[in-house]
Amino acid sequence: MGYIPEHALANLRKYAYKGVDKSLLSKHVLNPFWTWLVTLWPTWVAPNTITLSGLTMVLINFATLLYFDPTYLSEKGGATEPPQWIYFTWAAGLFIYQSFDAIDGKQARRTGMAGPLGEMFDHGCDAINTTLEVILTCRALNLGRSWWTVASLAASLANFYLTTWEEYHTGQLYLGVFSGPVEGILMIVGIYTVTGFTGTTFWDTPALTFFGLDKVELITKYVPNRGLNEAVMALGAVVLGFNIITSYYNVFKAKVEANEGPFRPLLHLLPFPITVLIQIFWLSSPSFNRSFIINSSLFVPFMCAWGLQFAHQVGRMILAHVTKQPFPWFDSLWIWSIIGAVDANMLRLIGRQPFIQHSPENVKIFIHLTLAIFFFSYASFCTQVINEITNYLGIACFTVRKKDDIGNWRRAASVDKINTNKKA
Repeated sequence: MGYIPEHALANLRKYAYKGVDKSLLSKHVLNPFWTWLVTLWPTWVAPNTITLSGLTMVLINFATLLYFDPTYLSEKGGATEPPQWIYFTWAAGLFIYQSFDAIDGKQARRTGMAGPLGEMFDHGCDAINTTLEVILTCRALNLGRSWWTVASLAASLANFYLTTWEEYHTGQLYLGVFSGPVEGILMIVGIYTVTGFTGTTFWDTPALTFFGLDKVELITKYVPNRGLNEAVMALGAVVLGFNIITSYYNVFKAKVEANEGPFRPLLHLLPFPITVLIQIFWLSSPSFNRSFIINSSLFVPFMCAWGLQFAHQVGRMILAHVTKQPFPWFDSLWIWSIIGAVDANMLRLIGRQPFIQHSPENVKIFIHLTLAIFFFSYASFCTQVINEITNYLGIACFTVRKKDDIGNWRRAASVDKINTNKKA
């Protein structure tokens, strides 16, 4: 069984990307740069090749974290400080990722390959990048393995989910005056750059002291003098709140214009908090201690597994968007996460030790098994969807169509549209 039902395959030919970018930085600075950058790529290079090249930069960044800070995956937990110059490479790698992510669509239009496959591929890479950047950014901010990092991942995934949910209901990708793919990424590039000059301990500096506000009684009375890294987290929470309001406003407006119920889409937000609660329930299990996973070498594998489960979930959402299928309420990977969370909390639920995770060694085996299962599940999803789309449209994922092929594809799309209209 495939992910795209037979009746939904024809919708692939009808799909057309629509996007709105309100960012002034993007319009006046970055877009002229991207327009020039795409001309450096030969037209025989497929857009998805550019997208994957960008993700490779992020994977290299993540690999350098594990190489230069091996204790991040050990019980000591980041006791070895990576060399400061490594943060400059993280900044460069992320900037390259953003640039490649921005020009893959331009390359698609240059080569006549714009379509649903590129949309799926782009979102899949973005979903993987989101989790990896949270881990890297929190390391650069000296937050490391902590509940702050968990909160940061939840907030970052929430922003991504909101964007995908909004695109599903409005039919277009909306990037506001401050968006994750533009200003958010540049802010992280700035964090990496500052850390490269100052080291991670700089971010522990009390924020009010740093800005010279610790002597202002009116401010210190209501604002705690916490570290700069926690101030960054607070800023992220404000941005998330703003994006929630903006996303729903766009969905509300689109539904009213279409004479549809503007409140029903809110129900489609429920799957995300459910998944977050499952993961937090698992992380806060009373077995051994409430922060056992967070304070152990299992933290990074757990976060990566969570990110893969999320990527699978939003991947199915964007697939439903490009094929005009019903909203996917349930994700099969939830079952495994629920088993893990319930088992870890057996002491809290029924007063007995977990059946599976009853020892630190068993917890380690189970979480690494979770990571492996989620990785292969997401890889299988990506492979199957790519095969279904390429087989139906007669295209290749990493090969540019010849001009004749493009003409045939467009003629086939027109025939499908005519047939659809006749049926209607």
